[in-house]
Amino acid sequence: MDTCTARAHSSRLADLLSREQVALADFLLALADFDKRRLWEPLGYTSLWHYLHRELGLSKGTAHYRQVAAGLVARYPDVEAALRDGRLCITSVIELARVLTPENRAEVLPRFFHRSKQEARAVAVELCPREVVPRREVVTAPIVQPVEPCTPLAPPVLAASASPAPTPAPAARPAVEPLTADLRRLHVTVSRRFLEKLEAAKDALSHASPGADAEAILEAGLDLILAQQAKRRAQVEKPRKARPPAEGSDHVSAEVRRTVWTRDEGRCQWRLDSGDICGSTHRPELDHIQPKARGGSSTVGNLRVLCSVHNDLAARLAYGERWMRRYSKSGGSPRRVRAGSRVTSAAGSAPPEAPRT
Repeated sequence: MDTCTARAHSSRLADLLSREQVALADFLLALADFDKRRLWEPLGYTSLWHYLHRELGLSKGTAHYRQVAAGLVARYPDVEAALRDGRLCITSVIELARVLTPENRAEVLPRFFHRSKQEARAVAVELCPREVVPRREVVTAPIVQPVEPCTPLAPPVLAASASPAPTPAPAARPAVEPLTADLRRLHVTVSRRFLEKLEAAKDALSHASPGADAEAILEAGLDLILAQQAKRRAQVEKPRKARPPAEGSDHVSAEVRRTVWTRDEGRCQWRLDSGDICGSTHRPELDHIQPKARGGSSTVGNLRVLCSVHNDLAARLAYGERWMRRYSKSGGSPRRVRAGSRVTSAAGSAPPEAPRT
């Protein structure tokens, strides 16, 4: 890996991003002056939004964002400065405009810094919650559009060197609508089988929790999942007395596992070039800093939490790309090879000897 090349490209990207942010702020300042002088009117447009959409060719949503942002920039110089240096995102200005006032700007504006659109919406409803928040459970049937009958197509003829089928796109995330500082409305599409299981779960809890709604049932299920995860990490309320490890054993004891997961807070500890840690909680795993295959011990000091991506990267740095490619071609999955694992093939046989460094 060429770190110098990566840093050079990163510096160029950072410079380009800074120019984009400055250009956006300059555009909004000019747009605010354009609107203040109503210069869109002599051009035949009925509003600034109409001008942005028709004359500049912006989409309706993009025109709305620019119009609102220009109004904020005209009233609050702090907003222009935050947009210029990248602390404030253009997608969060709609929610910011709902709650920002001259009296609260010093306190409220920083709460929107580095927030996504969804995060900004949550901050806005916390500051200005809805007066009436109805609780409801609604099951709607899918809308099926009629399909014109067609003649079945012949199966395509694949070339001898046909490329593999594309990876299916990941499922869309359920839509979450903030209502108050604590309440959210979750929109998720489920199968009929799911609804049947939900009703069965309500019946199963009818004695212990009569009248439990869908939220209570689902939260109970989530508690079970989290409890199982905590058990796998040995993070239990009443741990058993630790047994001394057998001589020569490389097993990670429950006490060590619990200490490492708690110390690292279940977050990937891989150090980025900036000095920060990755911090991901997606697919975290225990990793031996000095690999077990090279004599690393299963102690608290030699263990850390890494996400699966950085665990794979650690293996490649430890054994080299050439050996990793050789192993993956031998029939095993490269994701089974970890820098901190006792290296064996997927079938259990010894893989090619790892290079020594």
